Amino acid sequence: MAQWTSAVGAAQLARQLQAQQQRPAGPGTRRPPAYRALADGIRLLVLEGRVAVAARLPAERELALALAVSRTTVAAAYEALRAEGFLESRRGAGSWTAVPAGNPLPARGLEPLPPEALGSMIDLGCASLPAPEPWLTRAVQGALEELPPYAHTHGDYPAGLPALRQMIADRYTADGIPTMPEQIMVTTGAMGAIDAICHLFAGRGERIAVESPSYANILQLMREAGARLVPVAMEEALGGWDLNRWRQVLRDAAPRLGYVVADFHNPTGALADEERRRALVDAARSAGTVLVVDETMRELRLDEDVAMPRPVCAFDPAGSTVLTVGSASKAFWAGMRIGWVRAAPDVIRSLVAARAYADMGTPVLEQLAVNWLMRTGGWQEAVRLRREQARENRDALVAAVRRELPEWEFSVPAGGLTLWVRTGGLSGSRLAVAGEGVGVRVPSGPRFGVDGAFEGYVRLPFTVGGPVADEAAQRLAQAARLVGAGGGAGVEAPRTFVA
Repeated sequence: MAQWTSAVGAAQLARQLQAQQQRPAGPGTRRPPAYRALADGIRLLVLEGRVAVAARLPAERELALALAVSRTTVAAAYEALRAEGFLESRRGAGSWTAVPAGNPLPARGLEPLPPEALGSMIDLGCASLPAPEPWLTRAVQGALEELPPYAHTHGDYPAGLPALRQMIADRYTADGIPTMPEQIMVTTGAMGAIDAICHLFAGRGERIAVESPSYANILQLMREAGARLVPVAMEEALGGWDLNRWRQVLRDAAPRLGYVVADFHNPTGALADEERRRALVDAARSAGTVLVVDETMRELRLDEDVAMPRPVCAFDPAGSTVLTVGSASKAFWAGMRIGWVRAAPDVIRSLVAARAYADMGTPVLEQLAVNWLMRTGGWQEAVRLRREQARENRDALVAAVRRELPEWEFSVPAGGLTLWVRTGGLSGSRLAVAGEGVGVRVPSGPRFGVDGAFEGYVRLPFTVGGPVADEAAQRLAQAARLVGAGGGAGVEAPRTFVA
């Protein structure tokens, strides 16, 4: 049986390799033999996530024609990759990409630091900001005032409080997407929503297509549910989804689910335009794949001149292809563990029925607090404060990293909470280890990939600003110098959690 889950065509791989060669080489760099350059190019594409792990590579003759090199050159490159553990082959099945056992594999991210440790360590692990006061306090006070009638009931609302379901449905309707409360289920955060969806739609061993890179915690959730993840590489910088790759994966791998972040993608910050949204929904519908669309970052538009596309569910009027997940955790506060799913009524009924064997329901007081915010206009005011703080932090962090680490590459997103940074050839995993030694915690790129991709990246969230952003960049520069000098290696990174 073949071990590959997707395929990359000869012309596509040739374009990626040629684009890679346009990057400037360092001073005094010697030109390697042709086969070595080809092997290094493919290896780098795999480590950066541009070519998925477990992707079938073109036959030697096909790639030789596409690159205008000899077949001997391609054969030698493939042999070098096999020897290094980046390629596996089987007679009759072809060759597919792999990652050597010694390379760091994604496991956890960075668990939040306890409050007492924040004085000595700058935490860039969690993409979460403090609560936007005074709105948290006002919301809780408002919820307490509305609690007594609910206290006289059993308190179990598996689908969510009727008032909050109606409020969320009304918000979708106001956004141009007619929605009934029967299409909403309130969950314990977005993670609870996606966990319920995975258990209903994708049993153990089912394939789930995911963006590459993608949100670390969701990838880990799906792994632990027994799913087979099929990565689909994103375009460079803020280009977003590569529709040709998505169509190919949907056709060849036939995944049961596809998980995407259309609005200010975590970690890259990309914003999918309406054309891509419509095209991906059409492709998923044709393939019989259900799209799980994570909208948790949607309200975090930081640049006012950016026009927001319609939600992805706007292109699925029948509601048979798109399941939308929202949350208060990013737009309001991570401690407010309220999420929701918007789907067709029959899907919601199935999710609610299955929930009886999981968490039964979501805390009533927190649901009342979110309902109070949305009903009174407090939500809009809190989100406005959140945007202002994230914008200031983003601008401060960008300036500090450009000053202290000018060789690091990134594109500045128009929204969201994260900066996806190429680290100038340094190992992101070693930077994470060295960073903890100098007082800054940062998640490495492999946390956001499948099977060890994105070793040359780190994710920086917009959670610090002003002098703290300057200090964070200085400590990252110190960690980079240690890694560049051969330090920060040989230490096992802790098993941790990313927000």
